[in-house]
Amino acid sequence: MRIAVTGASGLVGSALCRALAADDHEVVRLVRRASAAPDEARWSPQTGEIDAAALGAVDAVVHLAGENVAGGRWTAARRARIHASRGPATERLCRALAALPQPPKVMVSASATGVYGDRGDEELSEDSAPGPAGDFLTGVALAWEQATAPLEAAGARVVHLRIGIVLDRAGGALAKMLPPFRLGLGGKLGDGRHWMSWISLPDLVRVVQRALADPDLRGPVLAVAPHPVTNAEFTRALGRQLRRPTLFPVPRAALRLLFGGFADVLLGSQRARPKRLLDAGFAFEHEDLPSALRAALADGGGPTASRQTL
Repeated sequence: MRIAVTGASGLVGSALCRALAADDHEVVRLVRRASAAPDEARWSPQTGEIDAAALGAVDAVVHLAGENVAGGRWTAARRARIHASRGPATERLCRALAALPQPPKVMVSASATGVYGDRGDEELSEDSAPGPAGDFLTGVALAWEQATAPLEAAGARVVHLRIGIVLDRAGGALAKMLPPFRLGLGGKLGDGRHWMSWISLPDLVRVVQRALADPDLRGPVLAVAPHPVTNAEFTRALGRQLRRPTLFPVPRAALRLLFGGFADVLLGSQRARPKRLLDAGFAFEHEDLPSALRAALADGGGPTASRQTL
């Protein structure tokens, strides 16, 4: 297949592009600057404009681009960028793709487990209702998913991957945790009772490949491992893997002081299970957290990345 990928320079996108090329797919990277290589085509998230000549006819699109939600305080300007880079940018992209002489037949578009909001111990699946209307990330994720409607109307099969915490030492949440944990300064967040739905980077790449190929997958698909853990369990597992103590919990009040609204993401609880993938017979390489952490932290393992896009 000829597959276009947005967010191709990010943690997930760079690993995915390598895997697709290894499987003899032809990859076109959609970039926001002027294209500088034969496998690149320019697109503008602000206007939706695509260099159709450079893009050519593509069979599928994987849409991973979006403002990084992690780190720093959520100012009004930051919230606006997060929203604009998902719902509005995705709708412009899908309208442009739908207007091509040969629109792609498949789109795999990133979403997030944040669509469910803070749900405590409730077990979640693709059939679970989204979070409350006033929740910021719920609203962003729903707008992100709904924005693919123009391409669906053009006949494309669309898969919304509700992605959990992606584990790889080269980027994302784990990379931010490693420095304090390696110094023996790691600890649970708040009371540590909130659930974390996670997935290893290799498994996420394989999920995207399966979503591209499987005609029975469409709509919301949870891209998480089958066994979520509480933050306290995650903290202990990471400490054991690094052979470091985890004796320094971070109080909720300190998180809110440091991060403002982003603290709600750090403390939010999503206990999600990938029902549709399991029903489809998908076999995870890393079903349990210890094996995923071992793989993510192995010497010489893990892809390098310039930024995280999810």
